[in-house]
Amino acid sequence: MPRLAVIGHLSRDVVAGSSPRTGGGPWHAARALKLIDEDAVLVAKSREPADLPAVFVPDEQTTAFSFSYDEDGVRTMHVDSIGTPWRIDELPALDGVEWLQVVPLLRGDFDADVLEWLARGRKILLDGQGLARARETGPLRLDDAFDPAVLRHVTALKLAVEEAEAIGDVDVPELIVTDGIRGATVNGEHIPAHVVATDPTGAGDAFAIAYLAARADGSEPVDAGRCATAVVADLLAQ
Repeated sequence: MPRLAVIGHLSRDVVAGSSPRTGGGPWHAARALKLIDEDAVLVAKSREPADLPAVFVPDEQTTAFSFSYDEDGVRTMHVDSIGTPWRIDELPALDGVEWLQVVPLLRGDFDADVLEWLARGRKILLDGQGLARARETGPLRLDDAFDPAVLRHVTALKLAVEEAEAIGDVDVPELIVTDGIRGATVNGEHIPAHVVATDPTGAGDAFAIAYLAARADGSEPVDAGRCATAVVADLLAQ
């Protein structure tokens, strides 16, 4: 069993009016894992399986988004449909996994009890989308109405800068805040981005799994952030 795993919903994404395409944490993490030649268990939930080497959990419907980016990389997003939350009885055992990337798409995808179960014997990197994004269709809305118990078993929390602004101060051992072309901070230390002029969809998911892989290899948080920044640049340049 690999030491790394990624779990989350897949999504149906429409970017700037283009044809629908697959998205979500497991999908984008798989691209980065291939680039860094790292093995991981992928666990994905959606209405229909995608072309992905993953353990699939069937859902009643697939979470769907439509969005676009402005010239500064700022995303405007609409929630078109919402999948069902994860339940403990549908989770795989994940024996041997030491580091787990948990990638909710919206608040409520993973509740505190599910995260407690997932954290047994392993470290969790949680994507802050699951704290800040309101669970409702329509224009994406960010706020701070999350359950603080969700963070009780989290080792590392990754937030986009707008999510960090929405939820306010949090207390976690490792805090990662990404800010697009302006780079990222890890525990308050700034890491400049390697700017690549292309569609950045999935960059945050790629950053997270690359960070997790570096931490699993023994890198300290800031060094892991530098490694992840370089991986994202290489991925976007392809």
